[in-house]
Amino acid sequence: MTNTYNDKVVAQFTVMTVVWGIVGMAVGVLIAAQLLWPALNFDIPWLSYGRLRPLHTNAVIFAFGGSALFATSYWCVQRTCQVPLFAPKLAAFTFWGWMAVIVAAAITLPLGITQGKEYAELEWPIAILIALVWVSYAIVFFGTIVKRKTPHIYVANWFFGAFILTVAVLHIVNNLAMPVSLWHSYPIYSGTVDAMVQWWYGHNAVGFFLTAGFLGIMYYFVPKQAERPIYSYRLSIVHFWALIALYMWAGPHHLHYTALPDWAQSLGMVFSLLLLAPSWGGMINGIMTLSGAWHKLRTDPILKFMIVSLSFYGMATFEGPMMGIKTVNALSHYTDWTVGHVHAGALGWVAFITIGAVYALIPKLFGRERMYSVKAIDLHFWIATIGVVLYISAMWIAGVMQGLMWRAVNDDGTLTYTFVEALNATYPYYAVRLLGGLLFLSGMLLMLWNMLKTIYSEKPHEA
Repeated sequence: MTNTYNDKVVAQFTVMTVVWGIVGMAVGVLIAAQLLWPALNFDIPWLSYGRLRPLHTNAVIFAFGGSALFATSYWCVQRTCQVPLFAPKLAAFTFWGWMAVIVAAAITLPLGITQGKEYAELEWPIAILIALVWVSYAIVFFGTIVKRKTPHIYVANWFFGAFILTVAVLHIVNNLAMPVSLWHSYPIYSGTVDAMVQWWYGHNAVGFFLTAGFLGIMYYFVPKQAERPIYSYRLSIVHFWALIALYMWAGPHHLHYTALPDWAQSLGMVFSLLLLAPSWGGMINGIMTLSGAWHKLRTDPILKFMIVSLSFYGMATFEGPMMGIKTVNALSHYTDWTVGHVHAGALGWVAFITIGAVYALIPKLFGRERMYSVKAIDLHFWIATIGVVLYISAMWIAGVMQGLMWRAVNDDGTLTYTFVEALNATYPYYAVRLLGGLLFLSGMLLMLWNMLKTIYSEKPHEA
C-alpha cells in the first residue's frame, strides 16, 4: 500500500525545507550583524538592510515554512485518506512553481523591486505565479480528500484545508494592483483602506500560513511521534472552528494609533483577546497528548522539538493578545518587543515544529530506520533552544526599554532622551540577538549534515 503513495514530491519539499531554512536564517544573521556594524552592507545597494530584510522574511516564511507545509500536508493527506495524491503532475508543478517563486524573490528583492507591503513585497508577475501555484495546491489537496477511502476527514486536514483556502483569498485580494510596467504596479486601494487590507492580509498570513498550517503538522505528527491518540478530539474541533472564526478580525491591532478609525482598532483589540482561548486550547491539546508518555521526552529528541514548540506557541499566543491591548501597544509599538514576539512564534513555534516533523519524515522518505545521528538531533535541540531564548529575551528587554525611553519627558515637557541615546542603549541587546541567531543557524547546519548522512548512508532500510 505504501508504494502507491506519491512521496517523491514530499521528499523534494522536505529536503528544500532544510536548505531554504539555512538560506533564510543566514540572511537574518547578516542583517542582525548589520544593525551592530552598519558597514557590513559594504555600500552595495542590494546588500543594504532595507532590501535584505524583506528577503529574510520571505525566505523564512514562504521558502522554509512554505516548503514544510507542502511536504507535511502532502504526506498527511495521503495517509489519512489512504489514497495517493490527486493529479500527480499538478503536484510536481507545485514544487517547481514554488521553487521558481522563491528564486524570483531572491533576485528581485535585493534589486529593490518591491510593492513595499509587509509579507506581500513581491511584484505582480511573481504574485500571479504564486496564485497559480496555490490554486494548483488546492486542487491537489482537496482532490485527494474527495477521492479518500476513509469516511472521516482527520482534523489535521481541516487545518491544512483552511490554511490553503484562506491564504488563496488573502493573497489574491491584497495583491489586486494595476501594473504600469513589467516590474512595477500600483495597488487598487489607497490610503487607510490599503493599510487595512494589508494588515487583514498580514495578520492572517500569521494566523493561517504560520498558525493553522503548522497546527495541521502538530495534529498529525505529535500523536504519531508520541504513539498516542490526540488528547481530546472534541477539543480539536472546537479549537479549529474558534480559531478560524476569530483570527480573521484581529488584523487592525497592527494599526493602533494610526489613521484607522477607532472602532476598527477596538474591534481588532477585542478579537485579539478572544484568540487567547482557542490558541491555548490547541496548545493544551497537543501537550496533553503526551499523558502517560512523558518518559519518551528523555529518549526522543524529535518529541522534545514538538512539545517545546507547543510551549512557545502558548507563549507567543499569550503575548500577541496582550500586545493587541491599546494601552500595552502604546508602549510596544515600533519597538524591538514586536521583533521578539514575532521570533518567539517564528523560531520557537514554527521552526521547532517544522524541524521535529522533518526529522520524523526523512528516515521514512529515504527508507532508513532512523536519522543517522540521534545524538546530533539532541544537540540541535539544545543549541536551538538556547538560541531562541537569547534572541527573544534580548528583544523583549530592548523593546520595553525603548518604549520607556521614547515616552520619558522632562518637567518642561521636552523629551528626556534623544533617539540616538535610545539606539545606543539598545546596542548590547543587538549583540545578544546576533549570538542567538548564530546559534539557531548553526543548529540548522547540523541538521543539514545529519540529513545528508541519513540520505546517503549505505543500506536502505526496508520500510
